This record gives sequence, structure tokens and C-alpha cells, in this order.
Amino acid sequence: MLSVLRVHLPSDIPIVGCELTPYVLLRRPDSSITTDDVSESAPLDGYYLRYKWYRIQSDRKVAVCSVHPSEQATLQCLGCVKAKLPVAKSYHCTPRCFSDAWQHHRLLHDRAASSVNENGAEEEEMFGRFNSSGSGVSNASLSGSTSNIGHNPSINNGSAPLYPTTVTERSGGETWFEVGRSKTYTPTADDIGHVLKFECVAVDAETKLPAGHVNTILTSRVIPAPTPSPRHLIPVNGVDVMGHLDLDGRTASSGTFTVLSYNILSDAYATNDLFNYCPSWALSWPYRRQNLLREIVGYRADILCLQEVQSDHFEEFFAPELDKHGYQALYKKKTAEVYSGTYAIDGCATFFRRDRFSHVKKYEVEFNKAAQSLTDAVVPLTQKKTALNRLLKDNVALIAVLEAKFSNHGADTPGKRQLLCVANTHVSVHQDLKDVKLWQVHTLLKGLEKIAVSAEIPMLVCGDFNSVPGSAPHALLAMGKVEPMHPDLAIDPLGILRPPGKLTHQLPLVSAYSSFARMGVGLGLEQQRRRMDTTTNEPLFTNCTRDFIGTHDYIFYTADSLTVESLLELLDEESLRKDTALPSPEWSSDHIALLAEFRCKPRTRR
Repeated sequence: MLSVLRVHLPSDIPIVGCELTPYVLLRRPDSSITTDDVSESAPLDGYYLRYKWYRIQSDRKVAVCSVHPSEQATLQCLGCVKAKLPVAKSYHCTPRCFSDAWQHHRLLHDRAASSVNENGAEEEEMFGRFNSSGSGVSNASLSGSTSNIGHNPSINNGSAPLYPTTVTERSGGETWFEVGRSKTYTPTADDIGHVLKFECVAVDAETKLPAGHVNTILTSRVIPAPTPSPRHLIPVNGVDVMGHLDLDGRTASSGTFTVLSYNILSDAYATNDLFNYCPSWALSWPYRRQNLLREIVGYRADILCLQEVQSDHFEEFFAPELDKHGYQALYKKKTAEVYSGTYAIDGCATFFRRDRFSHVKKYEVEFNKAAQSLTDAVVPLTQKKTALNRLLKDNVALIAVLEAKFSNHGADTPGKRQLLCVANTHVSVHQDLKDVKLWQVHTLLKGLEKIAVSAEIPMLVCGDFNSVPGSAPHALLAMGKVEPMHPDLAIDPLGILRPPGKLTHQLPLVSAYSSFARMGVGLGLEQQRRRMDTTTNEPLFTNCTRDFIGTHDYIFYTADSLTVESLLELLDEESLRKDTALPSPEWSSDHIALLAEFRCKPRTRR
């Protein structure tokens, strides 16, 4: 007889919008053990599995803390209620939580007040009562107003009333509502603050009666999916051009297109050892993939250049999910010389909107192949093994040639194809291999030069270069050369960077985000300039962990054929540091996304 041996959830903390899929361990009639599903439509020896999900609600309504969503809230900020902010952001688990969060929390009040042209003077400088486990907070320590949510009868977690009309079962002050009958369940806003129960049992296909013990598991209370503050497009030409709208409802200007570059943090690297300041539930791939997808889709970019995309996640998740949003996918995974055994291998994925572009050609750059050729040509046979050990790092680049389907206003050659070359790469992470980083970037640029010679084509070079502004790889990209006395050139044990005069390229590349420093006036631009390094004209950071903060990610463009129209605003370190660093429950990578809007320049006649 079919029997259920064990039921297990990979993560016991459920999150709104994040699929829950228990592992069900079965013993088949032949005594073999399996995790395969057995449906009612295809029973096994007269038996199938029946699944049920329940939401368990007690008589007392529950809210969750906006800062620590796995904790139950004990107090509510009345200033948020008066300002008509999302009610979920008003909850805190302890007075200490509210006090620690006040510096960032009060910004919500200030923004709400400024949006209705108020000065915030109506906000009461008082506190209500906390529950018996809390303690009072001095008015001198922070300014705001709170209430004990245990005595607030109107709490509904910011959604429709929590209780459906149909009651499945009542027991000991608890009400169970059946919410699903499949193996997988995705928590909804109605589930916030409540425990879920999963039931699995083998059922006789003829009698429809359970044929064994009913196996159950309980989750922790459902928490809401964190909602990071929206990032907006900032025009950089000094004019608020029609069509430059917030990302929520952006309508692209005719003839412009947007490009996103984002290292999404491979699941293989998202470990508790590396990021122990991030809650384990927020590091789990089932949570992060949904949070990343929400963020990426929300930017509504025409072209997406993603790095650290695992090959299995590309095939099983990103390609099919982004296909639903109109994107066509290209992918190049890292080569595997460094790996032995079975490992998840990541790579570079480029997506583009089918209604905006069509695919013309794809080039794959494997730096390992280039390393083999280099060592065969210039390295003595006795040093070849040492050279390959240093150069073989499995990094790749993906180059896509696309054809625009939209009109290019200002072009003086109507009817001629508008092509675009987009390079997406992830350079070696090893900080002690400065020669390898520079050699990889130089190799990529030489490949792009060959494409530029064969066709008059605008170019974008995007990715995680694992190189800070001012480093030799950055200098090569931004300046077209590396000065012979650059300190990075001191590390060259294989002699692959000599003579330094060869470290050049002819592409007129400019960093898109340097536009914040060079162009326009206005409040938004001034705020962004404060988030830029004035010595390098690059963002202060694109990578923010507990142990490192700095810029590794760039979008370069050929300035003779493209102009920057707007840029996605940068984040400030202070707001990210409230969760220690990245990744966090709000932001699911240790990098931030970069996005630029471009317009093609008119072609010059020859």
C-alpha cells in the first residue's frame, strides 16, 4: 500500500508571494522510497495522494513587525495612520525596535507630509501604552506616536477583512480555513500573521477514504513580502522630457530604450556563512527568486543584462517567467575547468523585449579558450601549467547584436536597420589577480573592436567587472588606455600585460552613470551627485556587504552613437545599513541594479 513516510518544508517561515512546496517522502507498494507525486488522475496500485492547506486563525487578530517581519507586532505608530501610510509599515515588535528604526521611519512621515504640502507639525509628540511585555520610551529619545495594538480593534493588516465567510472548522478558539488542495501553495495577503497547516494522506481511489495516517506540518506565521522604496528614473539632460515617468508607469520616449545591468547573486554563493547578517529565510532561493523577479520586472527595461544566473535557475525560472513578460532570452554559462564533481554553474543572461528588439547574432566569449591560445603562443612550455592555473577562471562574456523595432527620431537614413551590440560580462572576482582581470577586459574589448570594424553599430558594455573606479580595468574601459606607471601593472608574473602600450582600444566608451556628474541641474540630480564619487564620476557603491562597499558594476556606451537620457536613481548607504548590508529582506542581492535610458544619435554620412 502507498504510505507517506515524512513531510518536510525547506523553509518554515512562509512569505506572501513565495511558493511553499513540501517534500513528501513516500513508500511505494514495492517498498521503494520516492518523492514522486501520485495524482488522483494517475493512481498507483489504487491509491493517490491528497493535499490540503489550511489557514489557522485565532480569535485574536495578529499583525507583524515592519522591521522584523518574523516577529509579532506589539505597538503601532499612530503617525503612520494619520499620514495614511501603508498600515503594514506602522507596526513594531518592541519599543526598542521602534526606537532603533525611528531615524529611517520618520522619513516616511516626512515624505507623506511633503506630498500634501504639510510641515508635520500635527504629529503628536506622545506615546500610547505598550503591552505588558513592553516599556515606556522617553519623549526625549524620539518623536512620534504609538498605540498598543492589542487594544486596537480596527487592525486588518492593510488588506481586505481577514475572515472569509465560509468556516471550515472551529477548535479551541481557532478557526481553520481551507485555502488550497495542491502540493504547492503561495501565501496571500489574507494569510499575513497566521499559521498555515499542510496535510498529506494516501487515499483509496475507489472509496476516496484515507488509507493511512494523515501527515501534517505547521508553518510559522506568514510574513508580508518586504516592499523596498521604489527607485525612479532621473533625467540627466536638465529637461523633464515627456515620457520620463516613474518606473511604475513609465512610457518610453519614442526612439529611446532602457538597459538594466544587475548581478543577482547566485544561490550557490548566498550562504549563511558569507551573509550571516541576513535572515536565513531572506537568503533562501524560493524567497529571493520571487523578490528578484518582482524587482526586475518592475524596472520594465527593454534589455536586461544579468550576472550570476545559475544555469538551472535560468532554464527553470528566469527564462519561462520573463517570457511571460515579453522577453526573449540568451544565456552563456561559465566554463567548468575549475570545477570538479557536480556544482551549480552560473553565467550571464541577456533578455530583450520581443516587441522592441529582434535577435540578429550572438557571440560567446570564453576567457579560458583565450587563455589556452595565449599560453600556447607566448608562454614557455615549462611555465604553461603555472600560467593556466592563474588564467583559467571560467569567466565568460555574452555579446548580442539586436535590431531595433522602434523608430529612431533624428536619424537621417530612414528605413536603414538600427542595430545595437550589447556585451554582458562577469570578470574574475579574485582581488589578487589584477593582471587576470585586466587581461579579461582587454580581451573582451578587442573582440568588440572587431565587431565595430565590421559594422557601424552602437555598443553597450555591461556587467560586474569586479574592479573599482580608478583600477586598470576601469581605466582601460573609460579612458581607452592604461598608463604605463599604473600600480596595477606591477602585478604581472606571466608578462601578459607587456608592453603596456598594447593595453588600448579605439571604442569611444563612456560610463553611463558619469552623466550624473556632467549634466543638468535640479533637485534630483543634486541628490544623486551626493551619491557619486567626485574624483571618478562613478557611484560611491554598487556592491554593499558588511565587509566591502564600493563600485564593481558599470554600463558603458559608445558616446559617438548613443546619448544618455535618464538614469535609475542610486541608493544611499545609510538606508541600506539599517539592515546591516546587502542582501537584506528588501534587496535580494549584494549588488544594486543599474539602469540607463539611451537614445541613438543620428548617423553621420560618409
